[in-house]
Amino acid sequence: MYKSGFVTVIGRPNVGKSTLLNYIIGEKISIISNKPQTTRNKIQLVYTEPEFQIIFLDTPGIQMPKNKLGEYMLKVSKETLDEVDIVTFMVDESLETGKLDSYIIEELKTIKTPIILLINKIDKLSNEEINQLILKYKEMDMFEEIIPISAMNGENIKIYIDSIRNFLPEGPQYFPEDMITDQPERFIISEIIREKALENLQEEVPHGIFVSIEQISEREEKNLIDVHAVIYCEKESHKGIIIGKGGRMLKEIGKNARIDLEKLLGSQVNLQLWVKVEKNWREKEGKVRYFGYK
Repeated sequence: MYKSGFVTVIGRPNVGKSTLLNYIIGEKISIISNKPQTTRNKIQLVYTEPEFQIIFLDTPGIQMPKNKLGEYMLKVSKETLDEVDIVTFMVDESLETGKLDSYIIEELKTIKTPIILLINKIDKLSNEEINQLILKYKEMDMFEEIIPISAMNGENIKIYIDSIRNFLPEGPQYFPEDMITDQPERFIISEIIREKALENLQEEVPHGIFVSIEQISEREEKNLIDVHAVIYCEKESHKGIIIGKGGRMLKEIGKNARIDLEKLLGSQVNLQLWVKVEKNWREKEGKVRYFGYK
C-alpha cells in the first residue's frame, strides 16, 4: 500500500522551518535568514521514498501583519492548516512560551488535523531542559507526537519522518521521484539573490526588497548561464544602501549569490544585478499582487 500526503510546517519566524526542510530535501530550496519575513510564499517540497511520498508546505511564519504583504503572508499560513493531512508546529529552545507561540497554539486548538510538535535547537539545551519542555507541551494534550530535534545537524529528523509516515493516508505518488519542489527555477534563483541581500543588509531595508528575474539565457559553448535580475526596494535612500559606496554592497550580494547559483545550476553564472525603487510597494495591494503574492 503506497502512502502519500501533505504536511504543513508552521511556527513563528526564525524557529528553523526552512533549515529543517532544506535538510530533509537535501537541497537549498527555501531561503534561510535570521530576519523575520524570510519565507513569503507557500513552497511545496517533495520527499519521496519507495513506499511513500511527503509533500511539505513551507509557509511564511505566522505573525501580526503590518502591511498588505503581511496580510497575504498570514492568510497563506492559516489557509494551509485546513488543506493538509498533518500539521507540524515548530518551536525553538525557549523555555518560556511567548505571545506569538501562544497565539499559534490557540489557532491550532480549532483544527482537527493531527499535529506533530517539533522542539528545535535542542543542541542549545541540557537533557533536563529538553525534558522540561516536553512535559510542558505534553500537558497541553493537543499533540500526537512531541519530538525534540536539531534541524541544523539533523538530530532526530529520521524519527520525525517515520512519525509522519505513520499518519499518512493511502494515496498516489503525486510527483515524479526525482522532483523536489513545485517551484520553477526562476523563483528559486530570485529567492537565493534575496537571501544574500537579507544577509548583507541591516534594519528595515531587507523587508522591502523584491527580486525580479528579467532574463536567463545559456551559452552552451562556454558552460555559462547569464542571469539578469532587478532588486526592487521601497525608498531612494534604500537604493543607495543596497548599491553601497562605489557599488561594493551590490557586488558583495552578487558574489555571494553567484556561489549558490552555480551549485544550483551546475554551471558558471554571469549574474548582472540592477536596483530600482518601487515606492512603498508592500502597502499597495495592486503591487503586492503584481509581484506574485496572490
